[in-house]
Amino acid sequence: MTIISKDISKAISLLKNNAIVAIPTETVYGLAGNIYSENAIRKIFEVKKRPHFNPLIVHVDSLKKVEALVSEFPEKAKLLAEAFWPGSLTLILKKNSTVPDVVTAGKDTVAIRIPNHPVTLGLLQQLPFPLAAPSANPFGSISPTSATHVENYFKDAIEMVLDGGTCKNGIESTIIGFENNEPVLYRLGSISIEEITKIIGDIKIKNKQEIAPNAPGMLERHYAPSTKTFLVHDVAQFIKNYPDKHIGVLVFSKAIVAPNIKKLVVLSKKKNLKEAASKLYKSLHDLDNLHLDMIVTETFPDVELGKSINDRLERATKD
Repeated sequence: MTIISKDISKAISLLKNNAIVAIPTETVYGLAGNIYSENAIRKIFEVKKRPHFNPLIVHVDSLKKVEALVSEFPEKAKLLAEAFWPGSLTLILKKNSTVPDVVTAGKDTVAIRIPNHPVTLGLLQQLPFPLAAPSANPFGSISPTSATHVENYFKDAIEMVLDGGTCKNGIESTIIGFENNEPVLYRLGSISIEEITKIIGDIKIKNKQEIAPNAPGMLERHYAPSTKTFLVHDVAQFIKNYPDKHIGVLVFSKAIVAPNIKKLVVLSKKKNLKEAASKLYKSLHDLDNLHLDMIVTETFPDVELGKSINDRLERATKD
């Protein structure tokens, strides 16, 4: 049975013995293993049912360790690292030969970040190797933002969840790579485009790729509840078409009243997009556990983290 524990020494022992351990970050929980252990990396893919063409993100605790894994570090990447690390930014950089191809899906680049969570930073500081850690959920499902979410997903398939509480940011890291030394945004995430452009100027967005994606989170269907979910502009009007259905509703700031709404979740009465993002996955988990006929969510304001929330909801509702 999966153990939920705060015992870092136990996590270290397991990871040193080629096991995988779910770890907390400020974005979502990750399913972590030693990047140099083929057994651990294979198990991550197996447990998640993740396709091998989808690269993993490597987590380290210092810029020095990043530099040891990459062969190139463009100037704009350095500016972003200085601004946002430790934090919810993943950079895709040319890897050196020490990074195993199984981690990078055979690509000559590695996705890498320094997470901003005290428990995982403490763990990484005590390990002699970096950790590959995709989100700790079955491939395509809602990402986990608590230790309990992870345990509910995997039961006996992993030995331990290192408990670091609820994830503060609640959606995945923003991913930026470089093509011809120019930055490209591959995944919208916890750091908004507006924050990125303040540091490096305009950036090309290329965040959908079904075949051999450059980064995690680029597939069209992802982050999805098991309950059929709809993303609409006018929730109140949409649910009138389903008077006999048991419906869960997820909205930004304004409550909706209707007799067929069995559960209403308002993410931020203060209209705060960071608060809404931090609660998004937990709210989807809660609604998904109610055995409703459908979940209906509204389109969020298309600014700042609203863009990232809309990206997740669009993928969650894709057929």
